[in-house]
Amino acid sequence: MKKRLFIVSVLALTTMSFVLDSPISEEQGMVVVNTTTLCPDVKGYADAVPVKIYIKGGKIEKIKPLHNAETPKFWALIKKEMLPKWEGMDVKKAAKTKVDAVTGATFSSKALLKNVQTGCDYYLKSEK
Repeated sequence: MKKRLFIVSVLALTTMSFVLDSPISEEQGMVVVNTTTLCPDVKGYADAVPVKIYIKGGKIEKIKPLHNAETPKFWALIKKEMLPKWEGMDVKKAAKTKVDAVTGATFSSKALLKNVQTGCDYYLKSEK
C-alpha cells in the first residue's frame, strides 16, 4: 500500500511540475506566454531576459519583463522605449516585427526582440 501511495504521489508531483513549467497559461482572462523555458539560451548583455507576453483576442495587451541581470539603467530604457511598441499589436504581426534596439543596449534589445518573437510564434502554434 505504501509503495502504491508513493508511486501515485510521484506521478502527481511530476504532472504538477509539467503544468507549472508550461510556457503558456492564463491570467486575468488573458493567455500568457512565459519565455523562460522557450529562450533559455537567448542572452542579453549579462544573461537571459525572459518576459511574460499577455495576449487577449489575438493582440498583445502588455509585455512584462521577468527577473534578469541586465544593467538597470539600460533595462529601464528598454522598458520605456521598446515594450510599449508591441502593446495592441496583433500577435502574428509582432512575431515578425523588428522593433528598433535601444542605443547602448544593443545586446539586451536583441535578446528582448528574440524573446518576444519566439513567444509570439509559440502562441500562434499552440492556437492551431
